[in-house]
Amino acid sequence: MPRLLTGFVRAAGYANKVRKVLFAITRGKVNPEEVVRAAAELNQYLFNKFQDMGVKKEDVVRIEAEFEIKDGKIEWNYDSLKVEVYKKEEEEKLAEAMREVEESEKALELVIEELSKLSEKLRELSDEISQLVEKIKQEHTTLKLEFEKEEES
Repeated sequence: MPRLLTGFVRAAGYANKVRKVLFAITRGKVNPEEVVRAAAELNQYLFNKFQDMGVKKEDVVRIEAEFEIKDGKIEWNYDSLKVEVYKKEEEEKLAEAMREVEESEKALELVIEELSKLSEKLRELSDEISQLVEKIKQEHTTLKLEFEKEEES
């Protein structure tokens, strides 16, 4: 069964796209008047469907519909009709959400970088503290040994 596929098109231009695609896929199979009639029939059906769905002119749609050619006449299989709608507002919201995610990721990277620097500083301080503790232990041990020597004498 032949199938009409419009690809992505703004809702404002779907009727022209349906007509052009239908002319292209039925060239030489049906007369042009029948293509115009069948395109108008599908476009009227789609117009009503778009109104029911709340589709706006600036939204993007993709239409798919199967049809048959019987005795030189195009008959639409409306049960096979598929309409995908991509709302302009959703597109803008998605773009804004993506910007927010990117900003959050950049901020997170900066925080991680700062924490890494602090971690390195803490490691250095910990090493210095360990060295001081060892030095104090050695001095204490030396003092203790000297004290013990003095007591023995």
